Amino acid sequence: MTSGIPSPDGRQPRHVLARRGVLVGALALGGVAAARWFNVTGTIDEDSLSVQDAHAAAISGAVTLIDIRRPDEWENSGIGEGAVPIDMRDPQFVNKLLAVEPDVNAPIALICARGVRSRYLAKNLTEAGFTNIIDVPEGMHGSGAGPGWLRAGLPVTRF
Repeated sequence: MTSGIPSPDGRQPRHVLARRGVLVGALALGGVAAARWFNVTGTIDEDSLSVQDAHAAAISGAVTLIDIRRPDEWENSGIGEGAVPIDMRDPQFVNKLLAVEPDVNAPIALICARGVRSRYLAKNLTEAGFTNIIDVPEGMHGSGAGPGWLRAGLPVTRF
């Protein structure tokens, strides 16, 4: 493989090969980051709900559905019908969650954009003593777990 500018002896200079290695490595890391961001390996399992099931459970009162995204995200796409918006970055997040659902044993489902933040927060809340945290890994915009709330055509309310 040549760079278009061979060395006088016909071999490719080492620094060109080294740069290609860096570029390939950067692309690979970018691919890993993109896979995480889009949650391409997300799945629905016994500790999670599809967006359709999350919507039905929230409307029926079987779960408290919390939209943990940022306010600008709520404004851009709306909030899933039946969900309560609480920004996960809020230092008072747990207090606000307990104001909505004071029972740490009650089923609480978490939804974000693509299931990455909800999975992370579900783990942290479980470690903090909540016993029935449920992830919605499709999120609002879809992931490997499914098309997401918006593409599934589920209703939203505007923030």
